[in-house]
Amino acid sequence: MKRKKLFLFIFCFILFSFFNISLTEAQQIINSDKEQKSIDNRYQIPKFLQKSYFEITAGYIDYPFSERQLEPGYSLHSVSVRHAAVRLVLLGYKFNDYLSAQVTYMRPVLWVNYKYYKQADYNNVFSRTVWTNVGGLTIKPTLPIGKRFNIYGEAGLSIITRNGFSDNQGNTVVADANFATFIFGVGAMYNVSRKIGTQIIANYSPSDTKHNQPYTSYLGAGIQYRFQPIDDEKIENAVKKERIFPKQWLQVGYTTNTAGYGVNNFVAGLNIFWGGDSEVKRGTFITYQRNVFHSPKMFALDWGANVSVLQTNKNEEDFFALSLFPVFRLNFLYTKPLDAYFYYIVAGPTYISKTILDGNNTGKKFTFYDAMALGCFLGKQRSINAELRIAHYSNGNIFPANGGVKIPLTLNIGYSF
Repeated sequence: MKRKKLFLFIFCFILFSFFNISLTEAQQIINSDKEQKSIDNRYQIPKFLQKSYFEITAGYIDYPFSERQLEPGYSLHSVSVRHAAVRLVLLGYKFNDYLSAQVTYMRPVLWVNYKYYKQADYNNVFSRTVWTNVGGLTIKPTLPIGKRFNIYGEAGLSIITRNGFSDNQGNTVVADANFATFIFGVGAMYNVSRKIGTQIIANYSPSDTKHNQPYTSYLGAGIQYRFQPIDDEKIENAVKKERIFPKQWLQVGYTTNTAGYGVNNFVAGLNIFWGGDSEVKRGTFITYQRNVFHSPKMFALDWGANVSVLQTNKNEEDFFALSLFPVFRLNFLYTKPLDAYFYYIVAGPTYISKTILDGNNTGKKFTFYDAMALGCFLGKQRSINAELRIAHYSNGNIFPANGGVKIPLTLNIGYSF
């Protein structure tokens, strides 16, 4: 429990630091604007991000689940461990050439499948899945070897979450688990360019007898993407085009299920967004968003915050949520009357006022906000904003219960200033 509390404290501290640094960068931009109105310093990647990176790897995960995880009164027919897995570095920060820190997330592509039966009933075999996720906060010492190659180690804390299951009578067959442990790893990287590196990695978390959890090991390969400063020449050419990039805007939104949940279900079926056991019938949002960085044309990074007051679809239960989130935005169309964009929000820390919604357990009051939207800025100064958005609350399986909340189409009208 002490390790878990320590991990959560460090994790929240780093998240706060990331956002605080971004806010500081934004304030520096405001101050600089007062001195040099002719130059938009948001063309340049913030200094904090210039030392940051993301990673994605795919590989082989192993955790030897067996009959040991079954509660008394149940016997194992078979267990299938699916080994394909992905591992993400959600955010890494490079202090120097020899030391980095990173927040990681790992999960299998398909969950472990149990086939079991009650000990007194051998003819009735049931099939259920066990979900296991591994989140981590690690330190990464690195040893450069030549100009392009380096080797590294990895060590830190991780939270392992196991979502078990019950039988048809509600009796636990495989218990839930959520605990802190250690994670260790090694890897090797070849730097293709300043921005891109390819790597192989292996890591390991020990078994935990208290929670009856087997060890977890992973071997994978993938890429690292590193932010780099924008060249001055590209910035000068972009400034000459005199495009308007709004700095901040305030939105008022209304969501309703009048049109159903077809858009939500469609993108969830494509595995590019999420659904939810609980559904929102109606509600309102107030959202503030501020641009921190935009490239000369396509990519922009914002941060935002919103408050929502919502009502569930089934029992019409009222609840509210407060969120702080990063925004990854693509400005894909520039025309005389409007500029259009698409954005994706993932893992915005959120407080939700209720955890049981329409009888579904959504986990804890700490959760995450995710959204995707199509929108535009209109008018000569791009001061009017309109947007259609779908959204979702869930804890990303960092807790065993994670029913999720599905938010249908939301119309947002905003004003930039």
